Amino acid sequence: MIRRLRRRTARAAGAAAVTAVVLPLVACTVGPDYHRPVAAVAPEYKELSGWKVAEPRDTDERGPWWTAFNDPLLDALEQQVAVSNQTLAADEAAYRQAVAIADQARSQLYPILTANGSVRRARSGGGSGGFGSTGIGTSATGGSVTVFSSGGSDSAQTHYQPSLSASWDLDVWGRIRRTIESDVASAEASAADLAAAKLSAQAELATDYFQLRSLDEQKQLFEAAATAYEESLRITQNQYQWGIVPRGDVAQAETQVAATRAQAIAVGIQRAQFEHAIAVLAGEPPAELTIAPAELGDVPPTPPAGLPSALLERRPDIAAAERRVAAANAQIGVAMAAYYPDITLTSSVGYASTALASLFDYSNLAWSVGVAAAQTLFDAGSRGAELDQARAALDQAVATYRQTVLSSFQDVEDQLAGLRILEQQATAQEQAVAAARDAERLELNQYKAGTVAYTSVVTAQQTALSNEQTALGIRQSQFTSTVALVRALGGGWPAVAPPPG
Repeated sequence: MIRRLRRRTARAAGAAAVTAVVLPLVACTVGPDYHRPVAAVAPEYKELSGWKVAEPRDTDERGPWWTAFNDPLLDALEQQVAVSNQTLAADEAAYRQAVAIADQARSQLYPILTANGSVRRARSGGGSGGFGSTGIGTSATGGSVTVFSSGGSDSAQTHYQPSLSASWDLDVWGRIRRTIESDVASAEASAADLAAAKLSAQAELATDYFQLRSLDEQKQLFEAAATAYEESLRITQNQYQWGIVPRGDVAQAETQVAATRAQAIAVGIQRAQFEHAIAVLAGEPPAELTIAPAELGDVPPTPPAGLPSALLERRPDIAAAERRVAAANAQIGVAMAAYYPDITLTSSVGYASTALASLFDYSNLAWSVGVAAAQTLFDAGSRGAELDQARAALDQAVATYRQTVLSSFQDVEDQLAGLRILEQQATAQEQAVAAARDAERLELNQYKAGTVAYTSVVTAQQTALSNEQTALGIRQSQFTSTVALVRALGGGWPAVAPPPG
């Protein structure tokens, strides 16, 4: 999309070159030429050596980054986002509107040709007591009908008058060219906004999808725990029938089973909400999408060390902010051009006759050529205020761009740090799960031998279930943090070619 805009800009530059041949003064363009503002960057990322910082290059294809998760259903859902998501459809329409605005500004580089034509029927006379003069006239440009009358005789004539006129704003001071520059940059920013919205919707869908899968496993976890607790309940009931344990142990075991079953059912509320959210992101009514339960997966794909810098050059929000700086810079030139006279070439040629057969005879030819200039002499500081606004808008855009760059680096660092710490936490939590399961087994054996109370079994079982839930939560965070890293990088690593050599 941005490449198409730049090709159109090249054509506009060609038109400007033609104008410069006709009138050398057109080469003058007031206002500052654009230079990318300097932003504070680090030579490389702290959280992962070998990842160096680079300039944004958002025109690169990001590719289906979600395929790295090896989930066919996720692949199918992600492909629907770009096609059916209505929020993206609105953003795409906004982009097309921005392109049309740039095209409209570009058209001002060329002359404006206008065709006019009129046919008028009239009669006139000099008598003071006659019926006077009446007539009907029509115009090819205005489409109007006029009825008129005056004193005169019954003589009537038809007047034919076709003409062709042209006007050309010479853009001596570059007002039009600066406007085109600003509008093209704004359209490029809109294209980057569209890419950012698309990436955001895709990342949101993936995040919701992995949270839904985590709930599927959580339900399995509760159901498995309830099944194990039912076995404990059976043991407790047998011991109660034998008179070994009191009735309170049975009641406690029944409570634990029922409460765990209730937790498994409650998971369905959040799962349904995530399923509905995924349907909307994919552009479908929630009632038409049903996702069968499945496991989350063991571990998400890990970013390879030493990724090429091209991976870090595709943040669309950085590109959009930088393009808005260029647009604001060009607006300074537009404001400065208002201080200079607007010079326009005008010309017209046409014929006028009362006889249609001889209308185009040379004797009926009329033409004119001229130069018009308009200069504001006094505006009570209006132009100065507009220039101050343009300069302030540039300063604002530069500050926004620099803050966007800093925030993007923070996003990447945050997600890299999160993945590193989550990996360490997952390892430690697996050890805790193994220890908790062992403790649960030991307490249950001791309860069967009659050496501990049933409360010790309940505590051990709850501890084991809690640690398993924590381990699942960590694994879910690893998946969602991986998606967040993809979003922070402006795209995933499957679409990036390996470095040469």
